Amino acid sequence: MKIMVVLGAFLAYLLCTKVVAQTISRLGVTKKVKIYRVKYIIKTINIVLGLLFLVLLTFLLGIEYAQLSLFLSSVTAVLGVALFAQWSILSNVTASLIIFFAFPYRVGDKVKIIDGDVDIVGIIDEITMFHVILRNDSDVITYPNSMILQKAVIKLAKKKTAPVSATTEVLTEQPTPVSTKSN
Repeated sequence: MKIMVVLGAFLAYLLCTKVVAQTISRLGVTKKVKIYRVKYIIKTINIVLGLLFLVLLTFLLGIEYAQLSLFLSSVTAVLGVALFAQWSILSNVTASLIIFFAFPYRVGDKVKIIDGDVDIVGIIDEITMFHVILRNDSDVITYPNSMILQKAVIKLAKKKTAPVSATTEVLTEQPTPVSTKSN
């Protein structure tokens, strides 16, 4: 009987991961997100689903709650100490997930980040796992994901440049007069 429970739970896990992958892929196409970011989001959510599956499986197999809670609290304590040392990395990865689902700006948008006395202006070149990469003329600016969620971000309109025509050209040099006298 326990084998059937394990197989049923495993099939449910596989079905959940497939549905999640398809849903996130469709959302990625809708939001025009690069494929590697979509794959990253799918992997991250699959890890969470895998952990939930293991917890569910232990309950289904009849492992006592006291034993499981002791084990999970020990693992959580060790992970908590390890992740506290890497808090900024963890917060940037978490912010990356939030940016994927809820950030109103996309690659190619011109934005202005209000950061204290300094305003950062640039076009979003890429949104990675840890940073939002902005381009401003010849400068490349990397801005941490966790910080961009904490600051005010303004979407700026892109300036439309009119094509230069022959009637709007400005001469920078004066033409030299041509002499009509013959020597």
